[in-house]
Amino acid sequence: MSGYPYPMLDPPSFVWTHTSSGTGDMKVHQWVKTAAGTVPDWSDYDVTIIGVPLSKSSISSSSASENPDAMRRAWKAFYTYNIDEDIDLQEMKAIDLGNVKQHVTDIAWTHERIQEAMAVMRIHHPHTLPVILGGDHSITAMLVKGYKQVHTHETVGILQFDSHFDVRDPEELGKANGTPIRVLIDSGTVKGAHVYNIGVHGFFNGKTLKDYADKHAIHYMTMKQARQRGISNVTRRVLLQLCQHVDAVYVTIDMDVLDITHHPAAPASAPGGMYSEELFEAAAIAGACAKVKAVDIVCSDPRKDVAEISVKTSVQTMLSFLTGYTKRLQKQGRLRM
Repeated sequence: MSGYPYPMLDPPSFVWTHTSSGTGDMKVHQWVKTAAGTVPDWSDYDVTIIGVPLSKSSISSSSASENPDAMRRAWKAFYTYNIDEDIDLQEMKAIDLGNVKQHVTDIAWTHERIQEAMAVMRIHHPHTLPVILGGDHSITAMLVKGYKQVHTHETVGILQFDSHFDVRDPEELGKANGTPIRVLIDSGTVKGAHVYNIGVHGFFNGKTLKDYADKHAIHYMTMKQARQRGISNVTRRVLLQLCQHVDAVYVTIDMDVLDITHHPAAPASAPGGMYSEELFEAAAIAGACAKVKAVDIVCSDPRKDVAEISVKTSVQTMLSFLTGYTKRLQKQGRLRM
């Protein structure tokens, strides 16, 4: 396709038709456009969405590869209007670029395509905000590397919502979903002191992982501490601290940060986690931050879902983040509609 810079992407395997509702109201599936069959006018968009249907690199059994399309199917259940904030996402324009190509067996090959996809996004339309639908958490390391590949002189920080440190040893596991933060630190892509994790809790991190986090000066707040201080307050304070030291913030949301009753489909779902409304608020705060340059939503397995609790929670997390981003663009006077 002439002018289309994404040979590493396939069109989404599930695409909604964009029929009008006949009213002024719009559903999310009507709002998000697709790039399939056309060369988009990149300057016309504020948000670019890609799916990364990879779960072969998950330590535990996972079909998170099915999550990007599961989220796309669930878009029909949501309006673009957020009544809690009196914000309509229609003020922005969003385009779905499709899914990163997958190799049947070669995870390293797929990881290279993920890094390439982020790099190309930053080259061809750096004014848009990438929203990545995972996939397992291994994709985060490759996405951040892709960002850094283009923005070589920027210092990148990580805001991570997660039940786990994700600093397990890739020498033992390969570049799996339990290793992305360590991969980024050990490769020199990100400094440990520029990683802030909100949500670790309970009995789901070994002492050796905490020791690695402490050795590399990773900042973390347990779920107990965060709830005592208020998730919103903690998120604002973390972003304020992080933004003093970095040029760009990458937000990664592992859906296992949520309590198992709020998101049963995460492969590592566990009791004692965050509540959905807390995550929605935190995501909106992150989206509004001027230095936040990308977000991913990972580790949700639609096959383990119950009554669509998890997929709808994942979609609302994405939309909450975009609510904050809409506020950011309003404040900056960047909306064109």
